[in-house]
Amino acid sequence: MSDCPQPRLEPAGLDAWMVRLFDSIEERNLVWLTALAKQCEQALGSALVDLVPSYTTLLVVFDPLRLTPGEVRQRLIELLAGLTPDEAAAEGMLRELPTWYDPSVGPDLSRVAERSSLSVEAVIEAHANREYRVFALGFAPGFGFMGLLDERLECPRLETPRRKVPAGSVALAGRQTAAYPVVTPGGWNLVGRTSARLFDRDREGFSLLRVGDRVRFVPVDKAEFEQQGGDTTPAVSEGAS
Repeated sequence: MSDCPQPRLEPAGLDAWMVRLFDSIEERNLVWLTALAKQCEQALGSALVDLVPSYTTLLVVFDPLRLTPGEVRQRLIELLAGLTPDEAAAEGMLRELPTWYDPSVGPDLSRVAERSSLSVEAVIEAHANREYRVFALGFAPGFGFMGLLDERLECPRLETPRRKVPAGSVALAGRQTAAYPVVTPGGWNLVGRTSARLFDRDREGFSLLRVGDRVRFVPVDKAEFEQQGGDTTPAVSEGAS
């Protein structure tokens, strides 16, 4: 594997192996993780219970009544020895998320701007002027972890998470960005809100986003946002106590 570091296998309980392919977050990781996931589906067949990809790892959950941990480990070693990147994953489906950037729905927007030594307008431009990849889904149904964020916008999570983050909230943390699909507690920095329905029980697969998708946040004004069905209820401006 020419551009892939030596992978490591780590036990994750009696029914799972964590395959650690990388130590740092890079967009290029995705083609390797996708390739490994596809190979695992073929090699483990009905013994495979779940695959959970992240920025640098793939969690492989299996049925120990069908295959022992040792048998799964050996199959993973064989897969990794001949693994090649899935270049088709570099394409991904493009998803455009209409986003209203405003302090009323993005109460951390001004603070992110101050921390970055940028104007609010420059923060919006920097965030919207980039295409992100969905590296993983988790935390809440339909919540896509996306990267990589412009280095100037890198910011830590809130010291005290909010008790309730409105659905659709567009947020930043570290060099990641995301949009909250449902109302949930959260500690990311809120900079706006999307009108896109990220989680829908009537949609096949429920989640709008899939691992490998490309995402662009498209700025819209308040009138457009409301017309698209966006919720303009102001967000809480400070972290929960």
